[in-house]
Amino acid sequence: MPFLGSRGVDQDSVPAGWSLKLRPIRAVLHDRDHGWGPLLWWLYLGFFFVQPAVEHVSRTKWAIDVLGAVIFLVLYWGIFLLERPQPLVHVGGMLLLGILYLPYNAGGCTFFIFAAAMVPFMVSTQARAVVGLVLIAAVAATEGLILRVGGWEMFWAAGFPMFIGAGNIFFAERNRMNCELRKANEEIENLAKVAERERIARDLHDVLGHTLSVITLKSELAGKLIDRDPQRAGKEIREVEQISRQALTDVRDAIRGYRSKGLVAELAQAKTTLETAGLAVQCDAATTVKLPAMQESVLSLAVREAVTNVVRHARARSCRMRLEQQNGSCRLEIHDDGCGSSNGEGNGLRGMRERVEMIGGTLNRSTEAGTTLIITLPLKEVAPEVEGRQN
Repeated sequence: MPFLGSRGVDQDSVPAGWSLKLRPIRAVLHDRDHGWGPLLWWLYLGFFFVQPAVEHVSRTKWAIDVLGAVIFLVLYWGIFLLERPQPLVHVGGMLLLGILYLPYNAGGCTFFIFAAAMVPFMVSTQARAVVGLVLIAAVAATEGLILRVGGWEMFWAAGFPMFIGAGNIFFAERNRMNCELRKANEEIENLAKVAERERIARDLHDVLGHTLSVITLKSELAGKLIDRDPQRAGKEIREVEQISRQALTDVRDAIRGYRSKGLVAELAQAKTTLETAGLAVQCDAATTVKLPAMQESVLSLAVREAVTNVVRHARARSCRMRLEQQNGSCRLEIHDDGCGSSNGEGNGLRGMRERVEMIGGTLNRSTEAGTTLIITLPLKEVAPEVEGRQN
């Protein structure tokens, strides 16, 4: 008899009690562990009817044999169809059928074989499977000795079930490992989805927060200039339109997970934004520092978030930005002379810290004499080149 098995019921994970709720037959046939196997394995029950057919037994014995087969099929399909099958009921019932039918039908050993084949899949550990197999073999052997059956009948009743059950212990353990692996993969997928949602939330916060601040500044400036300098006001409004279109592109980029603007362009945009807000800006940054894409993206978003905070909350008059290389690391410093706050980190700063620490960097924030933000990232395999400075 080839490999027999069930869907691998782990009794440690099954709630107490016996439920009669059935699974859809389609779900049973599409099970990853056994597929269409249950439709084939029960056909081995045909061996149970060999002796009655050969010996032309009476209709009464045929009726008794058919009744036993029906009871077996109920127990057999219950393993696959019930939401919460019980090992003692299903395997114990098959063992009891073997005990009852073996005295007058040698095919009764078929029930011992099915019971042994199912045991490894109905318990949660190999040790329990071994105990179950030994118990089945012992019961069958004891009954064989009492009935004084021949050697071959003893083998089919007690020996062969042990071979089938021992082989199925391997398959049952493999099924349990596959089940654990699927659960682990599902957990990894869930964690990846959560991480991606958090990334998109951080990116959208930075992108929209910065852009809306710039739009607000330019709109306020245009409102003030509309009577005194209509031409300048029109220019500011046109820039608002351009920034809005760029914001739409940035949002799409954030969802796709990449940035193409670059750190140099981000620093230039930051300087323009600060100057529009009326701050005196000093930008002392190496314009040709070569950074890995991930690190450049993190620093670009950090600059954007820091400048947004300065414009929104700092009420500063000046801001200094410095980008340099120090001992194999890239160091970004942003300082403003505004009203530094010692309050806890908001969403933007917290998201910035998470990005920095994710790639092995550090973020330090000081609120003495304004606010100073220092980000240090390790440089890997890329040596920065300093050729000029931007002010």
